Amino acid sequence: MSSLQWFTELTPRERRTLYAGFGGYAVDAFDFMIYSFLIPTLIATWGMSKSEAGMIATSSLISSAIGGWLAGILADRHGRIRVLQWTIATFAIFTFLSGFTQSFWQLLTTRTLQGIGFGGEWSVVTIMMAETIRSPQHRAKAVGTVQSSWSFGWATAAIVYWAAFALLPEQYAWRACFWVGLLPAAWIIYIRRNVSDPEIFLATRRARESGFNTAHFMQIFSAAHLKTTLLGSALCTGMLGGYYAITTWLPTYLKTVRHLSVFNTSGYLIVLIVGSFAGYIVGAILCDRIGRRASFVLFAVGSFVLGMVYTMLPITDTMMLALGFPLGIVVQGIFAGIGAYLSELYPNEIRGSGQGFCYNLGRGLGSFFPILVGIFAQTMTLVKAMGIVAGSGYLLVIVAALCLPETKGKVLGASRAAA
Repeated sequence: MSSLQWFTELTPRERRTLYAGFGGYAVDAFDFMIYSFLIPTLIATWGMSKSEAGMIATSSLISSAIGGWLAGILADRHGRIRVLQWTIATFAIFTFLSGFTQSFWQLLTTRTLQGIGFGGEWSVVTIMMAETIRSPQHRAKAVGTVQSSWSFGWATAAIVYWAAFALLPEQYAWRACFWVGLLPAAWIIYIRRNVSDPEIFLATRRARESGFNTAHFMQIFSAAHLKTTLLGSALCTGMLGGYYAITTWLPTYLKTVRHLSVFNTSGYLIVLIVGSFAGYIVGAILCDRIGRRASFVLFAVGSFVLGMVYTMLPITDTMMLALGFPLGIVVQGIFAGIGAYLSELYPNEIRGSGQGFCYNLGRGLGSFFPILVGIFAQTMTLVKAMGIVAGSGYLLVIVAALCLPETKGKVLGASRAAA
């Protein structure tokens, strides 16, 4: 197929890096998304309120914002691969420890610490991929393909959730879901053996060590980059906030409003997840064909419209099942180009710092969207709260995308200082 021809043009090194990023992001997704499946059980087991459940999700996302920016800064200094391994180990260990918690406050602590590694992993993986891929025409497709692994991690979380509750008593099932989160740490072995830092980063580091490059991470706030930093952060806030508002509360909506069983809830989510995988692939192709900005606007409109249809209109369960596929396409497809886009907005010397800050400030601010849904749901229906909060996020995406420059086809060359 012509749409897959780009993959055959990758060098062995580019493919190994793609595999490493794909696997790393998949395990990242599992360790993060497993909590959303367990919210109804934890509410029933511990008597948590919806606001407290949202607080745990929000706290994890806030810490992920800090971890993401920190990882970007460290990756600019110590290398993409080394920091990637640190982040995977962090989120795997604290997901595992979440299975031993006995109270809301203990789980809040472990999930907050898990978020540091979760946020850092995305920052490093997308920078690593963007710098490794030689051809600008394939950059969004490669980065988008890596990000499509989120769907595999999400699907694995759904399957593990279903299997644990089918095979174990409820008081052990939710703990087992967290314990499984330690297994992804084994992916570090593959990364250590098969992947090395991109040549662009190595050239930039040589320039810094020779004294030719004096770039500092605070330069993302300089006059030359401040507008990009602010708008990039707003773009990511809208994307992530809208996404979190829908996906964090969707399992709870299906179980408590639609009154679906654990088995049926997983079935509906699997359809959504399969659609999300297709969305990443479609979004990646569109970003390289019609441009980054047009793709963001298109998917933002689609996410809002289908999200409202899915949750607010009086549709049957069968119609809801069918609509899950296109909903998955739009809510995930919007992210396909963001890794490549943020990498293209900043020069080599501060790429990790700039990308890490924008995406993870967006993640931090977007993390308030789930707790806002929980708060609004105290005085209105859950679906109405989801619609108001998610809609606000996608409107912000459209405004920010229209104010930012188009970077389609931009070449990421050698460090200016080293040139």
